[in-house]
Amino acid sequence: MTKQPLPASITTAGANLPKAKWAKGSYIHDANGKQYIDGSSGPAVYCIGHGNEEVNAAIADQLSRIAHGYRYNFTTDALEELTQIVAQKCGGSLKHMVFVTGGSEAVESCLKLALQYHAAKGEMSRRRFIARERSWHGNTLGALSVSGFLERRAAFEGALVPASHLSPANVYRPPAGATAETTGEACAKELEDEILRLGAKNVAAFIFEPVVGAAGGCVPAPPGYSRRVREICDRHGILLIADEVMSGAGRCGPWRALAHDGVEPDIMSVAKGLAAGYLPLGAAVYSQKVADAIVPVHGGALTGHTFTGHTACCAAGVAVQKIVTREKLVERVMEWGPKLVDMMREATSDIEAVGDIRGRGFFQALELVKDRKTRAPFPAELKLYMRIRQQALENGLICYPVGGNVDGVAGDCVILAPPYNASPNELGEIVDKMAKSIRQVLASVR
Repeated sequence: MTKQPLPASITTAGANLPKAKWAKGSYIHDANGKQYIDGSSGPAVYCIGHGNEEVNAAIADQLSRIAHGYRYNFTTDALEELTQIVAQKCGGSLKHMVFVTGGSEAVESCLKLALQYHAAKGEMSRRRFIARERSWHGNTLGALSVSGFLERRAAFEGALVPASHLSPANVYRPPAGATAETTGEACAKELEDEILRLGAKNVAAFIFEPVVGAAGGCVPAPPGYSRRVREICDRHGILLIADEVMSGAGRCGPWRALAHDGVEPDIMSVAKGLAAGYLPLGAAVYSQKVADAIVPVHGGALTGHTFTGHTACCAAGVAVQKIVTREKLVERVMEWGPKLVDMMREATSDIEAVGDIRGRGFFQALELVKDRKTRAPFPAELKLYMRIRQQALENGLICYPVGGNVDGVAGDCVILAPPYNASPNELGEIVDKMAKSIRQVLASVR
């Protein structure tokens, strides 16, 4: 195997990137007229595709009346309607929310809500968060502190909030001493052991992704794991935060990703698919239990910024969610998710380096390995995942690369997260171009 130089567009941010000019449906066109099929909905955002006229009209209509009714002065129809929609989609007791302008801000708000909950109860010692390695929760200092993403944390070490990081719950790569079958229980026990080590009275919340995205490559929670961590958190008076920024809003099948596991969190974040990228939008959603604690003491959530509950952004979210409901797109993801996996398996059946295909719904990833038997990764310096991203762009495909998923440094995955309404032919084009790109890159580095 020989080391090849990485393209400048990978090693230098923004260098030689194509310039996007217009988009429609599952396709984006650049300034040179080249067409790309959006196989990952960008960063798993554009869940109803690009250029939807109904959403654009809803935004324009809202802007023609008022762009932003500042939350301390006004409520708005868009804010109230979206609140009702999200509460209905979440179900259960998740009826309260703070709308923000992105995923990192949503997670930051979730962390603050957890701290506020314990403060309202007079439990000021509960300040510590527990999270997992190979997880990604966002780019604010708070969200970065609970993230287990070595590459993105490195420049900020020393300024991050102390947090505990447990083993990834990944049946393909079980923690030491565990098997695929015992991974869920082993990781749940690790959580309880850390709670006992820290002292439950010092722990505010455990935060995890029901399906790990950017840091792990579509790693679903092992069977039984989510129920066990719910039980453990309840027993010790600790809040459970589900980070569904990437996996939620229907991406994995159910509207709430954690609903697949039959578990309701105390607090959850959602963002990417909420307004589908038409305008920036996210939300921190919290349960009646949390609201019952904070409202009598503080009057409401003590988190938010100037653009919290931005009216036009909420209008975009309303329009997107109405389309998702009317066109039964969550149901479509549940139906077509297994078919997408079958297509991926068939298209890559001759590629020995494909070690694992995993995920849920329209949130699927391939992990590439140097040795399928030992599951040893390719050398990290090859940056195979980025080479595949670049080759895919040349082939007219947008995919989402993941590196460092094995130990924070080594590991190569490629995520496919197509629009919920991508046609069967478009899904076939995405899968075929992905397989072609992987073959080309593997041939170039051997």
